Amino acid sequence: MASRLVVSTFVSLDGVMQAPGGPGEDDSHDFPHGGWLPPHLDEGFNRIMGPQFDRADGMLLGRKSYDILASHWPNVPDEEGGAKINSMAKYVTTRTPMTAAWRNTEVLVGEAAQTVADLKQRTDGEILVQGSSDLIRTLQQAELVDEYRLLVFPVVLGQGKRLFAEGTTPAGLKLTGSTTTDAGVVYVTYEWAGKPSYGSVA
Repeated sequence: MASRLVVSTFVSLDGVMQAPGGPGEDDSHDFPHGGWLPPHLDEGFNRIMGPQFDRADGMLLGRKSYDILASHWPNVPDEEGGAKINSMAKYVTTRTPMTAAWRNTEVLVGEAAQTVADLKQRTDGEILVQGSSDLIRTLQQAELVDEYRLLVFPVVLGQGKRLFAEGTTPAGLKLTGSTTTDAGVVYVTYEWAGKPSYGSVA
């Protein structure tokens, strides 16, 4: 028994993942570019995102991302995706005990590197990590990420929280798929392949 942990996220061409959905989503550090994703939405985007949640058995969130999603999804009608998201297992990592009102949510109290490692061992299937840049950094350091599914948007932002920030734990990745949408979004999938390999062109 062991789950696969999949980071599925939206990034700008320069790797920023902060506040894609709209202004006010995450304005920390005076981030001025909230809402850089919507201008690039099309049917191709929808075809990519639909199966993401259909395949998932659970969703893992940091505290901030949990608060954002929990304020939105419980009010979404079943036929617009609410049925799947609201019924699936959800896990929120936190160092401080909290009460989770969103249906089917388990609170993981403690250090995320340990609580998520334990979660992977006691569950089966696929657990999606959505948003949660701080949590992702911790999972990268603990080498708990099994797969990345990245939608890379045709915009350069120059600042903001990055998926692979300075100091990210080095990792080798294996490309397992790629496609593009008419709006210019590149969808790439990578599996974790252990430590990077090195060589010389000389």
